[in-house]
Amino acid sequence: MNLNYELTGPDGAPVVVLSNSLGTDLTLWDEQVPALAQEFQVLRYDQRGHGGTAGKPGPYALKQLGGDVLALLDTLGIRRAHFAGVSLGGMTGMWLAEHAPERIDRLALICTSADLGPASMWRDRAALVREKGTQAMVEPSLPRWFTPALAERADVVEKFGGMLAAADDEGYAGCCEAIAGMDLLPKLGEITAPTLVIAGAEDAATPPAHAEQIAAAVAGARLEVLSPAAHLANAEQPEAVNRLLLDHFTRSL
Repeated sequence: MNLNYELTGPDGAPVVVLSNSLGTDLTLWDEQVPALAQEFQVLRYDQRGHGGTAGKPGPYALKQLGGDVLALLDTLGIRRAHFAGVSLGGMTGMWLAEHAPERIDRLALICTSADLGPASMWRDRAALVREKGTQAMVEPSLPRWFTPALAERADVVEKFGGMLAAADDEGYAGCCEAIAGMDLLPKLGEITAPTLVIAGAEDAATPPAHAEQIAAAVAGARLEVLSPAAHLANAEQPEAVNRLLLDHFTRSL
């Protein structure tokens, strides 16, 4: 799988991988890259069927999405990296930390979940998108991604509604099926990477209780809840998220 990616920052610096959420592309991280690139090489990429990465026929599994990241790291000659992911990106990060711990240094999980059931809901969403396209997800998604005032702002609607509508139907559906089939809970306690968990207080998609569950299971994990912030907290509260990520990732420098 050839992932569309962008690598920014000083040569030889530690690498931070940024993984986007369902329905978004690597521009989700526009507010993080300038801050992180002062200290790190920042590797952001598009999940299957999102942004510039082609979609393959689904269903997908987290093992495939995690394997895509490992293949990209191998291609770029990166042995070990920090990892930050939002929602689906955080699920990808948990899978990597559980199954390829030697590749993940420090882990940041933003507005995500280790158990986002029921599985039938995600399979139903996949079927809907295959029938009607990702455009059908724009109107219901924006009010879940952002708090009300931000969800209605013209620039937010244009950027985030546009990237969701542009997502490949099959890629989006396949990623829904990866969420439906994920099995992260049993191995959460085996994660050894120092972990930061960030939640949005107003996040209806992955409420703070999901972050609390992760933080309780991963030894030594740090939990931060931001407000106001809904599901895409890194876009809604960029300064706070940047500060937390830099503090977390520079602890190993």
